Amino acid sequence: MASPIVPSTGLGSGLEISKIVQALVTSDTSAKQAQIKRQTNNNSAMISGIGSLRSALTAFQDAMKKLNDPKAPSFNAYTGTSGNESVVKVKSDGSAVPGNYDIIVNKLATSSKVASQQFAGGASSAISAGEMTISQGGKSYKLKIDSGASLQSVRDKINKEMSENGISANIINEAGGSRLVFASTNTGAGSDISVGGIPELTIDGTVQMSGSGGGFITALAQDAELSVDGLKITSASNTVDKAISGMSLELTGVSAKSGDGSSASTRLTIAQDNDGLKKNIQSFVDAYNTLQKAVTSLTTVTKDASGTMVLGQLTNDPTTRSLLGDMRGVLSQAGASGSLSSLSQLGINTMKDGTLEFNSTKFTTAMDKKMLGGQVQNLFTGDGGVFERMNKAIDPYNSIDGSLASRKANLDKVAKNLSNQQAALDRRTDSLTESLTRKYVAFDTALGKMKAQASQINSIFEALNAQQKNS
Repeated sequence: MASPIVPSTGLGSGLEISKIVQALVTSDTSAKQAQIKRQTNNNSAMISGIGSLRSALTAFQDAMKKLNDPKAPSFNAYTGTSGNESVVKVKSDGSAVPGNYDIIVNKLATSSKVASQQFAGGASSAISAGEMTISQGGKSYKLKIDSGASLQSVRDKINKEMSENGISANIINEAGGSRLVFASTNTGAGSDISVGGIPELTIDGTVQMSGSGGGFITALAQDAELSVDGLKITSASNTVDKAISGMSLELTGVSAKSGDGSSASTRLTIAQDNDGLKKNIQSFVDAYNTLQKAVTSLTTVTKDASGTMVLGQLTNDPTTRSLLGDMRGVLSQAGASGSLSSLSQLGINTMKDGTLEFNSTKFTTAMDKKMLGGQVQNLFTGDGGVFERMNKAIDPYNSIDGSLASRKANLDKVAKNLSNQQAALDRRTDSLTESLTRKYVAFDTALGKMKAQASQINSIFEALNAQQKNS
């Protein structure tokens, strides 16, 4: 409720009514106002601190997840190198072993490409209604062709309904007419496409097209053919995962022929990848240190420009202390079995400020002398490894229903309660201001009337005295 508007100085009393009312209201409400402000500031700082802590924890977990991505595994002990990536590329995983291999690629795996008969009318040529059957690799797919269809509308229907099966179509315009050409992303012998059901679009994918008739365009689909150290291998795909244990080969071209007609081999080398391991370990250390520095900034007591002590948003917070203790426990805990069981063996040590130091010299010495490369991946990403144990330590705090989320919910309730208290205090302030203002205005009005009456009485007496002097 708004307070009445009154002059700052009473007309009857000469008192500064607004200042008097403000002083009385402040005296009555200042203690409660200070309490609400203090509690609100503390609560807001805690909410902000917990939000910052959760963001830092999530960023750290995301960094570990990236380093533990099964599609791009980190901490591989060995790396593969190809002597000619225009013929073959190589990737290794944790089960690879050092060695050299000579690869000859005789054929690449190819896919089927077939064409229909020629249509003199081009893309607008009419196509009979019916049920089209597209067959490939022992599988058949049915497509309903409605009346009034054209070569182009059939093409569009195929692309819409068959893309998920790796089959597409397009129209090629050549001398003499247009053809509907089918292509596939599936490779390997026996993956040739055949089409039936619609007379003018019937294609035998095992017969080469001739004249205006349909069939395969250049060649039948074929398997890749290669040899590894003279051992012959065939593959329906140009990605060969099982030819060499722990390695994935990507065939990119056919081996060149030498002067005597023999094929030139490409040397694949699998060697311990110290540089790659060092890079990934440093990434983990950097991610952990970023988290540790964020927590330190939230818990450290600092001084402002005037030298006053300023508490961090989470200074002395028991949940944060407990979290840090659990995480540091993971770093010091023995993990994987075998000769590599702790981070310190790789040159990773905890500093006084809680951050990690990575001694690359100690790491290189351990890798060269103790040959720990094959165990590094297991230490970090294996069952019971650092990443798994670290996530188990963090999840009770940072999960959707973790302790930090619960604290945030409770702090939000406190914030709402404080907001309600402030609203109630504002209402009391307005009410008290209005009440006191009315009282002082009434007092000022009464005093003004008394002064007016006193002035009248004085005037009467002055008039009587004047009459007596004149008589």
